[in-house]
Amino acid sequence: MSKEKIYTICGMCSVRCPAEAWREDGRVLRLSGNSQAGGIKGAMCPRGAAGIGLLEDDERPQHPMIRTGERGAGQWRQATWDEALDFVAGKLADIKAKHGAKSVICSDRGGPFTDLHRAFIKGFGSPNMLSHDPSCASNVNHAAVSLFGAGRASLSLDLRNAKHIVLQTRNIFEAVNVKEVNDILDAQEDGCKITVIDIRGTITACKADNFFMIRPGTDYAFNLAVIHELLTANLYDAGFAQRSIADLDKLFSFVAPYTPEWAEQETGVPAASIRKLARQLAQAAPSVIWHPGWMTSRYEDSFQVSRTSYIINALLGAYGAKGGLAAANGAGDVGRKGLKTFSALFPKVEEPRADGIDTVNTHIAPGGGLAHKAYEAMTTGEPYPVKGYIAWRHDPIKAYPDPPAMKRHFANLDLLVSVTFSWSETAWFSDVVLPLSTYLERESPIGGKSGLVPQFYIRNKVVEPRFDTRSEREIIGGLARRLGLDPLVFDTAEAMWEYQLGETGVSLEDFKAKGFVPLASSALYREPKYKTPSGKIEMVNALWEKNGVPSLAPYVSPARPGDGQFRITFGRVVLHTQGHTVNNPYLHEQMPENVLWINTDRAKELGVRNGDMVEVAAANGGAPAGRLRAKVTRFIHPEAVFMVHGFGHQLPMESRARGRGTADVDHMPGGLDRWSRGGGGVNMQEHFLVVRKAG
Repeated sequence: MSKEKIYTICGMCSVRCPAEAWREDGRVLRLSGNSQAGGIKGAMCPRGAAGIGLLEDDERPQHPMIRTGERGAGQWRQATWDEALDFVAGKLADIKAKHGAKSVICSDRGGPFTDLHRAFIKGFGSPNMLSHDPSCASNVNHAAVSLFGAGRASLSLDLRNAKHIVLQTRNIFEAVNVKEVNDILDAQEDGCKITVIDIRGTITACKADNFFMIRPGTDYAFNLAVIHELLTANLYDAGFAQRSIADLDKLFSFVAPYTPEWAEQETGVPAASIRKLARQLAQAAPSVIWHPGWMTSRYEDSFQVSRTSYIINALLGAYGAKGGLAAANGAGDVGRKGLKTFSALFPKVEEPRADGIDTVNTHIAPGGGLAHKAYEAMTTGEPYPVKGYIAWRHDPIKAYPDPPAMKRHFANLDLLVSVTFSWSETAWFSDVVLPLSTYLERESPIGGKSGLVPQFYIRNKVVEPRFDTRSEREIIGGLARRLGLDPLVFDTAEAMWEYQLGETGVSLEDFKAKGFVPLASSALYREPKYKTPSGKIEMVNALWEKNGVPSLAPYVSPARPGDGQFRITFGRVVLHTQGHTVNNPYLHEQMPENVLWINTDRAKELGVRNGDMVEVAAANGGAPAGRLRAKVTRFIHPEAVFMVHGFGHQLPMESRARGRGTADVDHMPGGLDRWSRGGGGVNMQEHFLVVRKAG
């Protein structure tokens, strides 16, 4: 058999880059980026290249499993798919009969391939579809909603044509989106300046024109000072402001006290540097992007950090500009029809939500919701008992603070199901594990991508499953058939795809040339349509004010670490996607464990040298100590320590990852109760550690 190229969509992280797989004799020979996708340039990050390692990993779930012992004890029996689906469907039906369909919740990691299982939850009769957003992007998304009336996905960042890019809480050269990295590097070659604001010297910082090592938790102060300078020095785009910003006078009054000199005392960044940055931005405007953040579940005021980032972009007139933040075009914006959704097959569910966002926190968007509040309902029974939970490619036990608290909530469930292609703490604590085929072994629903040029794209199956695993279509179809949700039963991937494409004018044949179908011939730059009462970018949002969240919130100086303490900070690297890849044989070989970044002077005080083993523990107690190696460096702020998120696995099924490094969430006791009322994000960097050299 000759070599064959197959277009697919990488599934190794949340970016989901377009990819090519080369197959011969039923085996994957090589993976690369899709050479026809603009900006990808045929490139693939290390995680993407390790997709073959995921496929070949014998330590991933290989068949359905049903728990036989205590939760988390690792006592399972292998089941057939009929047994497992009968079990899950029967339990769901029992919960519905006793408590109502609303007592079942589902959470996922978001993305373009979620509509099928979300439609299943809707068809079942539950309003409780949630995402991982409170532990990731909830703050930045709601910052956008509070200003524009639409979420962050309504904007397209034109990095390739920018003249100045500010990266704040976005380590873009390590938490890699291949197209974004290529676009920024190309922009730099054309003279674009890069500014990085971070608590440590990242790889991204090494490539920057300006790097500000900021005191942890003071980004809001920095942003307020930049706004102050743009306004008082008349560096802002007055024409854009008059046309598109509401209540600018209130912003003027609000930032009056927040001078660069004031910010210097808070952030440690010289006032002169803040003034210089404001002038550099004004000179580059409107082709400026102040990145509003990606993973923003960090500080008490991270919602306001993202909000002020968007405001700075507005003051520079960047919305709709080439090289700025243009409206993200969907199919309808270029005169085309969008994909038919599976969710449209069922009527809206009128039941109240378990997380209370329809009754209490009404400014929080239902798409992501507040999973941590729904978990509370498992224990309190308020507003009603939550008794069933489907974790769809989601590991909340290791994604949210305080895993023991999570397990206490989950212990009250009648059913916990994990749909996953890799082992996780949540899967290990589940009643049933339904093994999802890896992305190379399955087709997914067709995805739609908004942007300057909107498109549809397809994930084809590259090889047959190695083990007794199934695709999302097969898993949802099997449950739907048993629960009378027949519209979600598609016997083939082609039938599923043809339903989605029904009104688009696009055929399956159209995907064969590139693996994706552009819906326009060229980029369309336009200012967003602001879905606010005023039709403008609103400095003051009435809905947030009604919910007790001030739109223009006074700055509160963050707590400093106590004696011998450090603020815990964490982030990503190019080699791993949270905990999903730490047991991947290829990636584990490259990075088997995380290390603890610690400032050189602080390490000296503790008698810690580079490479020493150290113990870390929560400063307020209540959690076991963790062990990892110290990376002693002057390129981290002395108030903080840093570790890569996703390590510290303890599962016996994972021989490579088990016992390697430590998990940041293990040292955040009580962390589920600390979250941003403004944006819904959990405050994961408002915790402190004590560090000592290991004996």
